[in-house]
Amino acid sequence: MQKINIIGAGRVGKSLARLFFDKQIFEIAQVYTRSAETNLAVLKWIGAGIGVTQLAHIKPCDITLLAVPDDQLAEITLALVNAKGLASNGVLFHCSGSQSSADLLTQVPALKQLNIQLGSVHPVRSFADPESVVRDFANSICSIEGSAQALQILEPAFVGIGARLLKINPDSKMLYHAASVFASNYLVTLMDIAIDAYCAAGVPVESAHKMAQALAGKSLENVFSLGAASALTGPIKRGDMKTVARQHGVVAAWDAERGAVYQAFIAPTLDLARKMGSEKQ
Repeated sequence: MQKINIIGAGRVGKSLARLFFDKQIFEIAQVYTRSAETNLAVLKWIGAGIGVTQLAHIKPCDITLLAVPDDQLAEITLALVNAKGLASNGVLFHCSGSQSSADLLTQVPALKQLNIQLGSVHPVRSFADPESVVRDFANSICSIEGSAQALQILEPAFVGIGARLLKINPDSKMLYHAASVFASNYLVTLMDIAIDAYCAAGVPVESAHKMAQALAGKSLENVFSLGAASALTGPIKRGDMKTVARQHGVVAAWDAERGAVYQAFIAPTLDLARKMGSEKQ
């Protein structure tokens, strides 16, 4: 069984390590975190691995997973190269949605000298709760790209933990990831704004949560069953633009930043409403 080092054991890193261990895909070798206390807790949760808190102590093995923030990928990779922590001809992959394997090679050209096989695998799902990730990872869509040699290892590994693989154009990863941000991160932010606005209007917080959940849940259901244009409801769809203008003013008076968010959505929602009208013609 091939060995894998886990560099960064936050929610994504430790979840994938646990899945690889549970499904006997890879042997977990070393697990790097900056904190010794965190490292102990992660190793216990994964059920395998040797803890490391300094990159200089990493010993190279067959495969290395970089599960670190996007902005730290190049820095951590260069540190691993300088510490001789990557095996020549080995596989190095990351889980960034915004950067490709080619991006990393451009930022750390020393990888080419080591003949490192590069790839990226981005699971299109939330990792907010690692316990639930491990329980229901099966059928999660994972976008994958990289060298032929890297994919030869990564594709069966992720299929083995239940992933549904989607090959993606590495040149389009930033826009692809922006789509994921809209569908997940910004959706969460919008729900937070909605709940806060309900509460500012005097609605009890528990009721605010239930109201936002009911509206958001049904709206999302309609988007994927009817299409976005047909799922659209509300004042813009009805053409009540005086109401929209007054509402924007009230929101902006309550909170300027939230008012700006409201304003930013007016034009795209008008476009969507017009799209619905053109489809009916």
